[in-house]
Amino acid sequence: MKRTAKFNLLITALLMCFSHFALAISNNPRVELETDLGTIELVLYADKAPETVENFLAYVDSGFYNGTIFHRVIPGFMAQGGGFTFDFQEKPTRDPVVNESNNGLSNERGTISMARTNDPDSATAQFFINLVDNSRLDGSADKPGYTVFGKVLLGMSVVQQIAAEPRGQHKAFRDAPNTPVRILKAQRKDSDATASADSDSQPQTTVGDNGQ
Repeated sequence: MKRTAKFNLLITALLMCFSHFALAISNNPRVELETDLGTIELVLYADKAPETVENFLAYVDSGFYNGTIFHRVIPGFMAQGGGFTFDFQEKPTRDPVVNESNNGLSNERGTISMARTNDPDSATAQFFINLVDNSRLDGSADKPGYTVFGKVLLGMSVVQQIAAEPRGQHKAFRDAPNTPVRILKAQRKDSDATASADSDSQPQTTVGDNGQ
């Protein structure tokens, strides 16, 4: 009887976890990034980083990310993209979004975060996918970090392929894959997006080598 009761409790706990996970997915938008190496599906945490998610979706809906590349890939750290074309031309962006890094989310492996300069509120379009747990990039009440706003739901193997691409051929972009890995198309999973673009903005910023 005791084993049966414990088993039932375990099943109940697992079902609750699954229900919470399913609810989190259903209540938050999803985005597909179709790349040269495969498709990456993201779930965005609109409940945890509302302004950041709204900003990201505005770029998605406007087609901004289509044709951009992963221009900075550091194995054992992160893969960054969303700002440059295949010939390394930086795209003009919208105004920066407020830093929402103190939202309880951590830069764990597979999460997606906003890139920025040393100015906490400088993030615009560029993002990075964490290849490992990078908790040192997290924010706190007294120290802004890098805003986590989503996670790879499907396609982490594609991200790993991007990280495995040979690099070093492009002198000005030493961390860019030798053969450009493009985002061919970024779109909402539910495809009910309303496009809205704003080209009057400042150049996109990036996360620093030291994570600051």
